Amino acid sequence: MFQSLPNSVLQMSVIFLSIVIEALPFVLLGCLISGALQVFLTPERVTKILPKNKLASIAMGCGLGVFFPSCECGIVPIVNQFVKKDVPVHTAFAFMLTAPIVNPIVIFSTFIAFGNSAKFAFLRVVGSLIVAMVVGVWLAYFNQQGVLKQQSMSLIQRGTPNGHHHHHGHDHAPVEGKGQQIKALLQHSLDEFFDTGRYLIIGGLIASAMQTYLPTGLMLTLGSTKLLAVFMMLLLALTLSLCSEADAFIGSSLLSLFGAGPVVGFLVFGPMVDIKNLLMMKRYFTGRFIASLVGLVAVVVSIYAWVV
Repeated sequence: MFQSLPNSVLQMSVIFLSIVIEALPFVLLGCLISGALQVFLTPERVTKILPKNKLASIAMGCGLGVFFPSCECGIVPIVNQFVKKDVPVHTAFAFMLTAPIVNPIVIFSTFIAFGNSAKFAFLRVVGSLIVAMVVGVWLAYFNQQGVLKQQSMSLIQRGTPNGHHHHHGHDHAPVEGKGQQIKALLQHSLDEFFDTGRYLIIGGLIASAMQTYLPTGLMLTLGSTKLLAVFMMLLLALTLSLCSEADAFIGSSLLSLFGAGPVVGFLVFGPMVDIKNLLMMKRYFTGRFIASLVGLVAVVVSIYAWVV
């Protein structure tokens, strides 16, 4: 049956399955964390925990990933829930940009991938922190546009966690009792998982098609100067849509072709912006905001990779 299919289609299918199988556990974990935040995190608790100073709040968002590790595959539902729970957007997005990089698992995998060298792990972490601080300052002091889609805003005002209609009708009220809390957590996580999962599937299909049909050789040829090499590696990071726990091994294999700076750009940009993430963000956030965010991240990462 499958033998009659072209090799390119079979190759695309294998890549698609590997992307989905690799990402699904992290999406599920992200949705479970999102469910826990929905049930246990209240705006009052957020107000008590977060510093009033905006810069300190951004810095705290940057550091949360060390204690609250999350792959980029499941980060978007968590950030959406943070914003819904009145966590300032500058804190929530600082967390989103750094958590897939500063978490101990990714730091260790990067260390191993580059032959037990701490250099690239260090440069990767520093780059993510710089990008997150710049984006956080932009969101805190300069951004005037709305972040959440109008639909999400209206759902927050109505007190419902998402677009699904529950029979309980009391999602806005605190859930009492351990049994009810666990039930509400699982219900929200399940809704979030099926909501987010379709964007993972579509993103996986697009990423696998691009990996199969985009001429990688041409991209390698174009990376003849450092600046072009940086742009090519950012494009490659977007195209491959790798999990942040595995991308360092691909990055290390490209080191001799592109050099240190472009590879660092690849390691920083990939976990922040890939096809899966963009489609998941499209579910919750406005297109204009996503375009501004991606543009700013790309500029800051390019400058950092050029300087390194």
